[in-house]
Amino acid sequence: MKYKGINYDVGTKTITGGLTRKVFDLNIVTKEIEIIKNELHCNAIRISGLNIDRIAEASEIALKTGLTVWFSPSFAYNDRESTLEYILHGARAAENLRLVYPDVVFVTGCELSLFTKGFIKGETGNERIKNLFSPVSQFKNMLGIKRNYNKQLNEFLENAVDEIKKVFHGQITYASGSWEKVDWKIFDMVGVDFYRSSYNKLTYVKELKSYKRIEKPLCITEFGCCAYKGADDRGAMGWTIVDWEKNFPVLNGIYTRDEEVQSKYLLELLNNFENENVFAAFVFTFVSYNYPYSDTPQYDLDMASYGVVRSMKHTGDSYYQGLPWIPKQAFYELGLYYKSH
Repeated sequence: MKYKGINYDVGTKTITGGLTRKVFDLNIVTKEIEIIKNELHCNAIRISGLNIDRIAEASEIALKTGLTVWFSPSFAYNDRESTLEYILHGARAAENLRLVYPDVVFVTGCELSLFTKGFIKGETGNERIKNLFSPVSQFKNMLGIKRNYNKQLNEFLENAVDEIKKVFHGQITYASGSWEKVDWKIFDMVGVDFYRSSYNKLTYVKELKSYKRIEKPLCITEFGCCAYKGADDRGAMGWTIVDWEKNFPVLNGIYTRDEEVQSKYLLELLNNFENENVFAAFVFTFVSYNYPYSDTPQYDLDMASYGVVRSMKHTGDSYYQGLPWIPKQAFYELGLYYKSH
């Protein structure tokens, strides 16, 4: 595997309208990226978020440390026209960096059929998630019925890439959802957010091989697991155990914290990727500041976080090397794995 990476969030829009990272402190960002390079032994980082300036600032820090950057702007829950305009703004910013630091890859959005209005039925992100993963929709996918959203998505991506190439002259990919059937001929690399769950556990490697048959470098732009018993069976939906409608967000049931579940999942998938000669893989994610830890299990939102570090409620406090988080088991095991592979 050429690129051993992790996702790094500079502040992404949530379903409830807020940002996943409210405070963007460059001193903290610099320390975190140095830790990603020196302690996790990553040689690549996918930097995503809403604010292009934040992505650019974090990317420059990462490039200066010697990391290859996947520049990944995320304009969730907007229409196609404004999303395309935003993507092009990101491409220009990525090109400005690439002219100085050549190791920049541009990611043309993330799971756009779900996060952009107009592809899948539903006005809100929650509505589109429910429609996408409804029994009827899943049944159609199983039968191999062509979905109209894929046709529209590919038309959008083809137009977007044509425009991106006018302003960005490096390699281009896209972070697709596994339900999206992308025409990869327009991209330099295949990119897929590829989680393992109970429903695809037996077919996961087979599906991985199907992406390899496209005969372009395969990048797993996201894969990860939360840190509670049973989270490995939920895969990409592990975060859904939080009730955000409460005044103080709370877990929606009784769950048992288990960091070994997370670390075991990551290592198993990394071994799959190595065996299948995957080109690049990015663990999801480094830290989720909007899912803080609590000693009270009911309020321990970090259980629903994919972060390899445990964010703490009082972000002004110092925990690990002056930073507002504590490493999880996955942090140490991922570092050992990347160092030895």
